[in-house]
Amino acid sequence: MYAILTDNLSKSYGRRQALDGVSLRVPTGSRFGFLGPNGAGKTTTIRLLLGLLRATAGSAEVLGGNSWHDGPRLRAQIGYLPGDVRFYDHFTGRRMLAFLAAARGGVADAEIHRLTRQFDLDLNRRIRAYSRGMKQKLGLIQALMHRPRLLILDEPTTALDPLVREVLADELRRVSADGRTVLFSSHTLSEVEDLCDWVAILRDGRLIEQERIETLRLRAVRQVELVFEHDAQAAGASLPPALRILHRGPRSLSGTWTGPPAPLLQWLHGVSLRDIRISPPDLEHLFLAYYEHEPRPAQDPTTPAKVSP
Repeated sequence: MYAILTDNLSKSYGRRQALDGVSLRVPTGSRFGFLGPNGAGKTTTIRLLLGLLRATAGSAEVLGGNSWHDGPRLRAQIGYLPGDVRFYDHFTGRRMLAFLAAARGGVADAEIHRLTRQFDLDLNRRIRAYSRGMKQKLGLIQALMHRPRLLILDEPTTALDPLVREVLADELRRVSADGRTVLFSSHTLSEVEDLCDWVAILRDGRLIEQERIETLRLRAVRQVELVFEHDAQAAGASLPPALRILHRGPRSLSGTWTGPPAPLLQWLHGVSLRDIRISPPDLEHLFLAYYEHEPRPAQDPTTPAKVSP
C-alpha cells in the first residue's frame, strides 16, 4: 500500500536537529511531491530513505524493507537523481551509462535508447563538454533506465528548459501509470502542483502537511469580483459566509472565497449580475501560510480531510 513509510524519523548532528519526527506516507503508484524551502530537510530525508544516512531516531520502510538494514537490496530497485549530480568527466555519456548499467547487473539497451531519444542527448560527447542541462538529462536517464519500482528525484528540473521539463513530466506519468512510485523533491510549488497528485510540506525539519493536491485546492483562496445589474447592497444580506468582502462599491463587490465552489455557484445562480470573475485556487498563498504560521500535525493520507465550506 505504501512505497515509503516512516515513523517519527529524526536525524541530528550534535545539537543541530536536521529532521524532527517525520512520519511520511507515500502511496504505491503515486507521484508524491516533497516540498519545502532550501534547508527544510528534504535531502536529509532522501538520504535516510536510501540508507545513505543512519537515523538518530525513528524508522523508515522503503518498498517493504528497512532502509538502513536492507539498503543494498532496496537501492537496486530505486532510481535516484541527487540534487547535485556528478559524473566522470573523461567518460562519454554512452560510456557512463554503460558503466552504471553494468553496476546494476545489466539494463535493457532498448530502454536506454528510448530515453536518449526522448531527452535528445548526444551520448558520444565527453561529459566535460556537457552543459549543466545536458548533465541533468544524463542524470535523469540513469535514474529511469532500469525501470525502478521507486524513483527519487531531488530538484530534477534544475537547468532544464521548458521543453525538456515536459518530456520529464510525460516520463513521470508513464512511471505512475505502470504502478511505480515517484518521490519528487522541489522548492517550487508550480512544479509539484503540475506533476504530483500528493504533496508533503517540510519546514525546519518538521512535516507540517501531507495531503492530496486536489484536497489542498479546496482549502485554497479564490479571488472573486462581482458587478451587479443593480445596487450591490441588495445582495448584501444574502452573502454566503465563506465570501469575505474586501471592497464594496455601489454596484460591485470584490473579495475572497475559501472552500469548494459549489455553494458560491449556487448563490450566484439567484443573483442578477452584469459581470463576474473568479480566479483559480491560489495554492501559492496557501503554501506560504504554512511557512508563516506555527505547524500543525500532518494528516495521514488515508484519513479523509475535513473541508469547511
